[in-house]
Amino acid sequence: MNWKERIGIFFICLLLSSCEMIDYHPYDVKINGETDINAHNIETIEKNCKGKDTIRFVTMGDSQRWYDETVDFVNHVNQRKDIDFVIHGGDMSDFGVTDEFLWQRDILNNLNVPYVALIGNHDCLGTGEETYRAVFGDPNFSFIVGRIKFVCLNTNAIEYDYSRPIPDFKFMESEAQNRRNEFDKTVFCMHIRPYADEFNNNVAEVFQYVVTQFPGLQFCTAAHEHHVFQLDVFDDGVMYYMSDCMKNRNYNVFTITPDGYEHEVVYF
Repeated sequence: MNWKERIGIFFICLLLSSCEMIDYHPYDVKINGETDINAHNIETIEKNCKGKDTIRFVTMGDSQRWYDETVDFVNHVNQRKDIDFVIHGGDMSDFGVTDEFLWQRDILNNLNVPYVALIGNHDCLGTGEETYRAVFGDPNFSFIVGRIKFVCLNTNAIEYDYSRPIPDFKFMESEAQNRRNEFDKTVFCMHIRPYADEFNNNVAEVFQYVVTQFPGLQFCTAAHEHHVFQLDVFDDGVMYYMSDCMKNRNYNVFTITPDGYEHEVVYF
């Protein structure tokens, strides 16, 4: 074997040994590690909260690109011993790139409490929805804790050009009856609230009508707008609480009791 053949074999071996280190395409939906996270964590949330009459949980969102801040968020929540679970309000990714979801998942998996993640409008870019479904699950889902149903929705209508029903009213209507004997109160969670530009505002009032048909509606949560505020969107007494982006280092804490609920913004 001459020296040219040896060099050729060396480079072939080097290429073969390093192929696992190569991202062939940023949107390849090649998933390593845990998948179907929402379903797994919902099972834990419901088990841990069974029979509780007071529930305390965190909402946050828009961690896209702010990885260090999200690590600090996780560390801050982990210092508390009074949180039952965390709801990420969507936009884990900035461009729908597969690795963005995996990086965020790996950070959030360090929480000491279970979490669920909604889908945001940036999460729908490229193959983002496909990756979201693989890593987290269906973009519309629900769970019940302490006789409170949490209905979590994909409201990112801007990304679908009216080709699909966003929000999905059939899903919402079915959730009004699904496990009906197990809940007396309801919380709706979404990434984009009604009358934000990216919501399908042609159906905003219909959306609110369906929301208010659920028993014991407490409030709604959203993210997307990158600042923390609250708003009675329809002037009907139903409050919408918006989460900030992680860049601004804060999150919402809600405590629901038999007598009502409390809300606070926590800075870290």
